[in-house]
Order: sequence, then C-alpha cells, then structure tokens
Amino acid sequence: MQNYDLIIRNGQIVTKDSIFQGEIAVKDGKIVEVSTNTISGNTKEEIDANGLHIMPGVIDTHVHFNEPGRDHWEGLETGSKSLAAGGATAFFDMPLNSTPPVINKKTLEAKSKLGEEKAIVNPYYWGGLVPQNINDLKDLHENGVIGFKAFMSPSGIEDFDNADDETLYKGMTEIASFGSILAVHAESTVICAQLQEEKIQAGKTSARDFVESRPIISEIEAVRRVISYAEATGCKLHVVHASSKKVTDLINDAKKRGVDASVETCAHYLSLTVKDLEEKGGLAKCAPPLRDQEEVDGLWDALANDEIDIIASDHSPAPKEMKTVTDNYFEGWGGISGAQSTLNVLLTEGYHKRNFPLEKIVQVTATNPAKRFGLEGKGALETGYDADIILVDLNETFELQEEDLFYRHQHSPYVGKTFKGNVKTTIVNGKTVFHHGEIINS
Repeated sequence: MQNYDLIIRNGQIVTKDSIFQGEIAVKDGKIVEVSTNTISGNTKEEIDANGLHIMPGVIDTHVHFNEPGRDHWEGLETGSKSLAAGGATAFFDMPLNSTPPVINKKTLEAKSKLGEEKAIVNPYYWGGLVPQNINDLKDLHENGVIGFKAFMSPSGIEDFDNADDETLYKGMTEIASFGSILAVHAESTVICAQLQEEKIQAGKTSARDFVESRPIISEIEAVRRVISYAEATGCKLHVVHASSKKVTDLINDAKKRGVDASVETCAHYLSLTVKDLEEKGGLAKCAPPLRDQEEVDGLWDALANDEIDIIASDHSPAPKEMKTVTDNYFEGWGGISGAQSTLNVLLTEGYHKRNFPLEKIVQVTATNPAKRFGLEGKGALETGYDADIILVDLNETFELQEEDLFYRHQHSPYVGKTFKGNVKTTIVNGKTVFHHGEIINS
C-alpha cells in the first residue's frame, strides 16, 4: 500500500484544458497521483475538497516587495503572505525598489538570502537592465535571475535609471546571447514628459488630466520601438502591464511575424477605471494609468481570444501617506496594492460576470507563466509536478476589508469591493501555508 503525505479528495480539478471530479496525492512536495477514482493508501493528512475547485497556484510574475532597503513599503514576508492568501504559490520580484537595486550578482545574492528566510511562497527574481550594468547581465543570468527588467521611461527610483535606446539595443543583444528574456515598462518618455509639463503649466492636475498625460499612444510608441529592437537582436521580449487592447494587438502582430514576444496585463486594468481613480485618489494611481470602461472591455475581448499571455498584479505598494493626493494627481507615488486580489478579480469579473472559463484563468495565471519563464514542474496539476495547489470556493461572496489584507500597509483600491470566489487553502510544495483566512507554518 502506498504512503502519502497528503491526499485531496472529492474536488473539481481544473487544468488548462478541462475540469473533472478527482483526487490528488502528494508526497515529498510533489504530486504523485491525479485520479478520477478514489486514491487508496496511507496518508499523513487528508483534505475533503467537496464543493471546492482545485487549481494550480497562481504564479505572480510582477511584484515589488522592495526588500532589502525599502521594506517599510513592503517586505518579502508580508508580501508573500498576501500572495498566499490570494492563491499565489510563486512570485517574481522586480529589481528596482530594493536599495540597492538588483543590478549585479552581489545585490541579487542579498535579496535571495532574504527570500530564503522570509518568503512563504516560491521566490524568483528579476535582474535590472540599466545603462551602467551591461557587463553584469550574464553574471546575473548565471546566478539565477528569471529574466531582466528595463524601464523605457523614468522609473521613479533614483538609483534605477531608465534604459535609453542604446542601452536597450546593447542590453537586448547581450540578453539574446545567453537566451534570456527582457521585460519592459513601455511608455514614451518624450510623450509623457511633454504632456505632463503642458498640463501642469496650464494648472490642469485632475485625475483625468493625469491619465491624459500618459495616453495609450505613449505605450504604442514605446512598444513599436522595442519590438523593432527585438526583431533586430533576436531577444525574447515580454511587455508588462499593457493597459489597452491597442497595445496587445501590436504584440500579437509581432508574434505573427515570428518575434518571440509575450504580453501581460494586470487585474486592475481588467476591473478599475478612471472613475475609480477619481473616487479613490492615490490608492488607484499607477503607470500606465487606469483607462475608461471601453478599454477594460477590450482587454477582456483580447483575453477571450487568447491574445494576452499572462495576468499579474504589479503589486507596487507604498506607505499610505505617499499615496495621498488632493487636487494634484501628478503628486503621490504611483502603484497599486493588489497582490492578494488578482484571482478574486478574475473569478468575479471574468468567470462570474463574463463567463470566462476557469481553464483560461489557469492558463494565464499558472500554465503560461511557468512555460514562458521556464519553470519546470510548476504551473500544472500533473504527476511529477510540484504540489503548488489552491482550493477555491467559486460561490463564496465577500466584501474585502482592510483587516483582511496581509500587506505591510493595509490599503488597496479593492477595499470595499464585493468579490465572488474566494481562496480557502493554499499549498506550496506540499505544505499548507494558508487556510481559511489564516497563515499556517509561517
């Protein structure tokens, strides 16, 4: 008779292709059996998932946990707890908000050490591409970064410079030489800077003015430019936080020409609008900014047509006093706290409101991230894969409150929103880390 560490029984198993009643057995952190029949054997732990859906854990490819050096904004412990509560079992931490930023081997090692100590879900790290570190890129790659991140416009962080065209081209040539990937924040510095100056000089500083100063054409211009560099250098390209279908269309057209490109959008672009920015102030400020409802609907159309590869949170937190705006929306830190709510948004706005299939939610939150970034044994509920598993009640309705959040600073534009679909249990490498509202084994 087989011996297991865990058997999950009587749940609806969701894969990228299908949904079926089944059971999953886990041993030594791995899935060792997935069956539509009753799994026999001895087990240390058993979970009855009757009435629940069993899904692969979310892989959040875009978070800013800011540690070391800026953990008073958010840290690896609080950030990873919030991810676990939201059904995420892995994250990719961005390089720029740490002090110093992750732009060489030494700074990567410092962050990785903290991740091993504090993160309760699987940590991965982006390396930065800045004008000063072209010669450090290969070393970062050989020491395990998931890929590289560049800003095509100012990052807002003094010691993480944006990449000019020469840096992009040289960096992409180098990254292509060892087969890695470049992620880009794609907004035009010239367009955004000129429009912002015109608005401020005219005394136009409302939420709508801020949005108009960072128009969709700014994203389009930058994406067109970086796609041309990808075509010239052969570098794999990932465009982050696209805010419009007009942007995702460019990436999909490039794919058809043979460019190795992918595109991500975020939960806030699928659920929040300029109206939320007007009502919630700095809590809903981000870059690129929130758009109008027609752009939200357009992104859902793109998702339905498999034209968006990945959904991430772009969790970019800051202390509440940095998020306060009054009459001038050009002031205050731009970044949305949302890592705990990505799956809630997709279930509520997608599955329940738009009949968006659960299988596609699995694709864009787990399967595609694992495949795109080469995470072997992640992103699926299959024999031999890591036991990164979540149990979800699709029909549980709740109103998000500040006290529900595990962030360092308990604020978010999602607070007060009613969601339908909630994570009940999160299992990372075979161990339960979140269960019924509580962090386990932290």
